[in-house]
Order: sequence, then structure tokens, then C-alpha cells
Amino acid sequence: MENLTKTAELVFTRDGLSLWGKLILPEGEGPHPAVILCHGYGGNHTHNLGFAQFFAEHGFAAYAFDFAGGGWGSRSGGRSDEMSVLTEAADLFAVMDGLAAMPQIDGDNLFLFGQSQGGFVCSYAAGKRPDRVRGLTALFPAYVIQDDTRKRAPDPDHIPERMEVMGMPLGAVYHRNALSFDIYDVIRAYPGPVLLFHGTADTLVPIAYSERAAKTFPSARLIAVEGAGHGFGPEDGARVAEETLAFFRENLR
Repeated sequence: MENLTKTAELVFTRDGLSLWGKLILPEGEGPHPAVILCHGYGGNHTHNLGFAQFFAEHGFAAYAFDFAGGGWGSRSGGRSDEMSVLTEAADLFAVMDGLAAMPQIDGDNLFLFGQSQGGFVCSYAAGKRPDRVRGLTALFPAYVIQDDTRKRAPDPDHIPERMEVMGMPLGAVYHRNALSFDIYDVIRAYPGPVLLFHGTADTLVPIAYSERAAKTFPSARLIAVEGAGHGFGPEDGARVAEETLAFFRENLR
């Protein structure tokens, strides 16, 4: 039988910006292992609510939130032209610290779950704070971001102050921050368990980027989703949920 759950709005802050999200708790007082769910470029928390509900029904506290300035329909503060992968990482660090301090949450069992740019940001966070992250699942993670940035801004000394990408205005900070490090160098520092899902027909982020990541993380497994593009349908999403739940359970402390 599925667990009963309860949902509450929960707001954290980072540098004066609000970080709005929904926390779904399983039945019982806890402390519960927890999953933080991160949306992709231009998205918001609603893209992860189905996964969050599923994890909460199976014993994990789940927090799906909006990155500051991160997408359309966001209920967090900030503007898209102030957003970058590093500001989103700072958002995620604030959420990680805030959740871990809650009595209902088992801070020793904190997992990350991210889609597309959210998968990139979760990977960065795991590499930078490996002791805080018990495990990581990334769906079609956008490890292509830095290559795409170099194509849009080939001269790092002359980055446009404003640029529209996929209909969303970005500031120079997005490109400057993306070019300031190599994601593959960062993820090499995360020794914990990693589960990657990537569609074989993804043209926005070719699966080769996740294949490289699977070889770079010290302990990673890549599941190729046959025929899927950048985003999964209901059947593949259900498979992701079940496989990820098993992965989380296998790696509880």
C-alpha cells in the first residue's frame, strides 16, 4: 500500500532572493531520507512534481523548487538575465543546507535529482559538496552547456551583455560563469553513486555527453533510453521513477 503524504509550501533564501518550492513528506514523523528535485532551463518545479509525489509515497521526503530567475512560471525571486549555472548551484546549496537542518529530514541521506540543466547543476553540486550528497540521479543532463556557450560567445573577452536563448533573455553572467570551469573536472571529485538516464535520440544534448560523464564519475551507471529525445514520455518516466527509487534505497546509509 502507498504511503500517505502531506504537502507544504517551503521557501528558502539565497543572497536575499526567495527560493520557492513544495515539500512533500511521507507519513510518519521521520527523520526521512530526502530528494531535492531540480528543473531544467526555462522550467519550474511543476516539471518534477510527479516524481516528487512518487518518491514521497515510497518513504522519501521530496522537495521540488524553482531556481531563482530560472524559468517561466517561477515563483522564486530573481531574473533570468541574472541567472547562471553557478547561481543555480548557489540556490541548490542553500536548499541542501536548509533541508538538512530540518528535524523531519535525515541530512545524512540527501539525494539529488535533476533534469537537463538541473542535472548539470546537481552534478556540479555533488562534485563541490560530495560529503553532503548521498547519491545523484540526472535525466538527460545538459553537459553540453559549456560547448554551446563557446559557440554563442566564442570570444570570452567580448561577451554580449544580453542574449536571448530559447526565448529567454540571458545576461553576460550566464556565459561568463559557464566558461569559468570544466564540468568534467568537477564531477570527477564526486565519489558517490550516480545514475544517469539519457535518450538515444536526444539532439539537444547528444548522449555522448552522458557517456563521457559515466566514464568520468568514479561510480556511475548510464541507462540509455532507446528512441527518447530531450525529455521522456509517461512510459519512460515511470521506468525512471522505479529505477531511481531502487537506486536511492540501495544507497541509504
